[in-house]
Amino acid sequence: MDNRLLDILCCPATRVPVRLLAAAELEALNAAIGAGEDVTTADGTRVGTPLVAGLITRDGRTVYRIEDDIPVMLADEAIATGQIRDFPSP
Repeated sequence: MDNRLLDILCCPATRVPVRLLAAAELEALNAAIGAGEDVTTADGTRVGTPLVAGLITRDGRTVYRIEDDIPVMLADEAIATGQIRDFPSP
């Protein structure tokens, strides 16, 4: 992803800047999804498909998926990291 784009992207709800999801963070999120844990988006939709890539707010609280190299920055589709038991702390 282009660094210039990352420099301007932020969470639409909190305005906290985002960064790329680290490998360990992506692995923890996908492990929870794969294990059938109740991982949901902000609107309550269950996340059933592992993420290929994602962005996370710099405070480590919210994840946004990246699909086909396009960040999906919709507040309703955000994934709170607090619901993932083994998610690495920031």
